Amino acid sequence: MNENLIENKVFKRTDFSEKGLDKGDYDNCSFLECNFSDSNLSNICFIECNFDNCDLSNCKLKNATLNDVKFTNCKLLGLHFNDCNDLIISLDFKDCHLDFSSFYKLKIKATQFLNCSLQEVDFTETELTNSVFDNCDLSRAIFENSGLENSDFRTAYNYTIDPEINRIDKAKFSSSGLSGLLDKYDIDIE
Repeated sequence: MNENLIENKVFKRTDFSEKGLDKGDYDNCSFLECNFSDSNLSNICFIECNFDNCDLSNCKLKNATLNDVKFTNCKLLGLHFNDCNDLIISLDFKDCHLDFSSFYKLKIKATQFLNCSLQEVDFTETELTNSVFDNCDLSRAIFENSGLENSDFRTAYNYTIDPEINRIDKAKFSSSGLSGLLDKYDIDIE
């Protein structure tokens, strides 16, 4: 834990891209319309925090703690969530742009991705059991050796998931998305 504890604070329309966010533990804080782009959030702890309408693109997250953190309508391009403290990580996303981000080897079971753009996101060896991908664009997202059991892809689109190299037991898919499970076979589905 950091010596600097910030609790129940609301940060509005603050630009942290130049001066950065003070190191510390942020507990039950809200960040509204803040700019963190290219900031260094390494070694900062966020517990039960909300980020609304924020830009966190290309932030550094080395050893950052993200425990029960919710992102709504945020720009999160190119983030390496896999650099975070992987012992304590719990995230939810709604109406977010996460293109080019990485969740490589993370255990983020029951994560909600609601109406998100996840283009070219790396989910290699990610544990996503019981996760929901509701109305998400997964174009060129990478799923290799990923745990997708009981996950819901019924309204997701543009995904390619190889059932032979991913665990998909009891995952839910729509009939219109079956082609995303059969891409490697180069067959025509009408």
